Formats: sequence, C-alpha cells, structure tokens
Amino acid sequence: MQRLAMDLRMLSRELSLYLEHQIRVGFFGSGVGLSLILGFSVAYACYYLSSIAKKPQLVTGGESFNRFLQNHCPVVTETYYPTVWCWESRGQTLLRPFITSKPPVQYRNELIKTADGGQISLDWFDNDNSVCYTDGSTRPTILLLPGLTGTSKESYILHMIHLSEELGYRCVVFNNRGVAGENLLTPRTYCCANTEDLETVIHHVHSLYPSAPFLAAGVSMGGMLLLNYLGKIGPKTPLMAAATFSVGWNTFACSESLEKPLNWLLFNYYLTTCLQSSVNKHRHMFVKQIDMDHVMKAKSIREFDKRFTSVMFGYRTIDDYYTDASPNRRLNSVGIPVLCLNSVDDVFSPSHAIPIETAKQNPNVALVLTSYGGHIGFLEGIWPRQCTYMDRVFKQFVQAMVEHGHELSNM
Repeated sequence: MQRLAMDLRMLSRELSLYLEHQIRVGFFGSGVGLSLILGFSVAYACYYLSSIAKKPQLVTGGESFNRFLQNHCPVVTETYYPTVWCWESRGQTLLRPFITSKPPVQYRNELIKTADGGQISLDWFDNDNSVCYTDGSTRPTILLLPGLTGTSKESYILHMIHLSEELGYRCVVFNNRGVAGENLLTPRTYCCANTEDLETVIHHVHSLYPSAPFLAAGVSMGGMLLLNYLGKIGPKTPLMAAATFSVGWNTFACSESLEKPLNWLLFNYYLTTCLQSSVNKHRHMFVKQIDMDHVMKAKSIREFDKRFTSVMFGYRTIDDYYTDASPNRRLNSVGIPVLCLNSVDDVFSPSHAIPIETAKQNPNVALVLTSYGGHIGFLEGIWPRQCTYMDRVFKQFVQAMVEHGHELSNM
C-alpha cells in the first residue's frame, strides 16, 4: 500500500507537470484540454478503484488454515492493485517476461541419475552466506519447479531465489529432462502426469538435508506436476508445505481456451514451437518410437501432446493423458498445506475449471483467486520491475510455514 501511494503521488506529480506545460503552450487554445484530461483521469481512476483493484477471493477447506494465512500471510487478504496501465490478462502475461528484472544468481549445477538410466539437472543456490541459518544442515530448502519449457533462468524463478536469499533459505531448481542443456541419456522427456522424476528429486534433496525444513513451489506446468505428486502421495512426503502459481487445473479446459483464435496466435503456437525445439535437439533419441516429422508439423500444444507426449508415456489416447494430467482430480488427496494462486482472467487456466468446491473439502488447501493478473503476470505498481504480487505471496507463505507452520498442527 505504501509503495502504491508513492507510485500514485509520482504519477500525479508527472501529470501535473504535463498539464502545466500544456496550459503554458495553450493546449487546444483554451482550458478545454485541461478539463478533458482531468475528466478522463478522474473517470479512469474511479473505474480502476471500483472494478479493477480488488481483494482476492480466499477459499480454504478449514478455518484453521484460513486463520493461519490471515495472521501470517496477510498479502492474500489485501487488495491487489494491478499495474494501472496494464491490467488485462493477455497484456500482463505477455509483458511480464520483458518488463520484470532478472536478479543475478550464481548456481551450482548437479546431475543426478534416474532409475531408467537418465539424468536430471538440478541448479542449486546454496546461500552459504545466510546470516539467519548459518548451519547448512538445517537451512530451509525450497524446491522450485519452472513452467512448461522453463528452466532456472526464468525471471520468476530468479525472483523467488532472490526473495529466498533475503530470508536466508537455500533453493534448488528442478529442470525437466532435456531442457537445461544437459544430454538426454534415454528416450524420455517429461510430462505433468508422470511424477517419477519429481519423486527422485525430492528423495535426493531430502536425503542430503534431512533436518532442514523442506518446501516446494511450482509455476504453471511445474505447479501441475507438484499437485499431481502431492495428490498421489498424500501426507507421506518429506515436504512440509507447497505453493503453486497459475496452475492449469483441467487440461481439457486449458487446451480449449488456448485454441481460441487470439490465444492461439499470442500463446499456443509460440509454446508449440518451443516444445518442438526442445525435443528436436534430441531427435535421434526418439526416432525409433515416435514419428518426429509428424511431431514437427504440430500447430498446437494439443497436437504436440497427441503426437509426442501421450505416445512417449504410453497413453492410449490424448484424452487419457489429459485426464491423468489434470490436478483437479487429485486435489482432495493432498495431505500437506498447499497455497494455490490463480487469476480468474488467466486464459491458460479458465476460471470455470478452478476446483473451488473440491478445495472447500480439503483442510490442507487454500486457493487465492485474483480478479486480474493473467498467467504468471500479477504485475503491480506503476513500473513493475522488481516485485510482483505473486512474488509477495511466495515470500510471505514460505516464511509463514518455516517460522509458524507448527501452529497448524496445533490448531
């Protein structure tokens, strides 16, 4: 709120200087121009404050989790003020990768082996200079899962690491097979329905630091994978809590929304080419089991999944894969505290597919639903370079769980 007030004062000052200049040069030759601008500004401000800036909807399955979040993660109950000149879903989604900063992060890479002979690339931020947690064996550890074709270099991942560094935590980024520059040793990539690689990573990290508080955060497809894992394993996980951001809850609904003409043009086709590029680099590994020429002609994510992903992971049809990939089916089985942030205007995850009623039945689940924010957008402030609403939710939640998580077991 304080930052927003400062931003609005700055905007008002700049507007006043502009108007003063226009009056000096005789804008429209009279005071009509001033009246028009002031009238428009007042009308826009009224519309923004009444229709755009809103408190998120907080949906919890139990009073204990709700009260815990209000006490220790108050950002989920505060009014979210989207960037005043860019609050529409597609605008927020498209702008975020270009406008947000990329904090410098020095990683330590580790390659771990999998049961099938493959390898997974982990990028560690050890935070050995942590003042709050000087003992590395008990330093809180956050496992981060990027989106569909994302890696540890994504701006939203870098921001999470930067915020975790401020808290004194350690981070490790789980890069899906074949996307972070490592060699693919077996003819297998990844999908959000198969949780075997994630299980391997969680077991590995926990074995290294069994005494450290262990949390996870997944973004977009990374969040889908995380929720599917939690839904399968229930409470028998070394993770103490998790957070997800901009998850696609129902894969059928996501695909249908992204295939609308404008969304296909802005997002679907580009992401399809990214997927094709990521597998084409390892083309020689797949030619015996998959028609790669057919894969490279796909024009949508659904076509890519039908020709590549569903075939690779042994699904009989694309519908079978999409059914298994949808985390809404497993939300009622999640056995640890999970906070899920979604925007209801996200074209990647239509609001009608968000499992509100299911969330109300699970005391471990909290949905935070903003009216605006797009897909991994959540931009706020006049010039949203440094921090987004998503970043603030992440920081407050992981800190709340590390420092006060014991309260939930006592409620």
